[in-house]
Amino acid sequence: MNQTIESLAAIDNKLSQRHIDLDPSGYFIIYLDREAQLICAKHFTNVIDDRGLAVDPETGKVIPARGKVERTHTTVYSGRTAKELCVKILEQTQPCPVTRLDHAAYLGREFVRAENALVSGQEYIQD
Repeated sequence: MNQTIESLAAIDNKLSQRHIDLDPSGYFIIYLDREAQLICAKHFTNVIDDRGLAVDPETGKVIPARGKVERTHTTVYSGRTAKELCVKILEQTQPCPVTRLDHAAYLGREFVRAENALVSGQEYIQD
C-alpha cells in the first residue's frame, strides 16, 4: 500500500493532538534566522506544577500554550543544520537543558523541519 502525503500528514496531525508531559527543565521557541542561514532555539526555564502545567519560576504564573508571552529566555542556541543544533544542545551543554527523551525526540523532528524550511525557503511554524 502506497501512503500519500495527505495520509502521512493526517497521522502526524492526529499525533500532534495527544497529551504530552512537559519537560521540567523548560521549553524552546524555534525560529529561523534567514539572513545568517541559522536554525535558532531560545530556551526558557519553567517549573511543572501539581496539575502538570508549566509555571514561570519567577512569577509563579501559568505559562499559556497559545498566544504571546513576554518572558526572558535563558539561552539562545543556533546551528546551520538540525544535527549541529542537536549536538550543541543535547551533547555539549552541561547540564543538558532537556530531561525527557520525548522532548529530545520532538526537538530533533522540529529541527529537521526547520532545516528543510531554511533550505527550501518555505515558512517554518513550530508544531
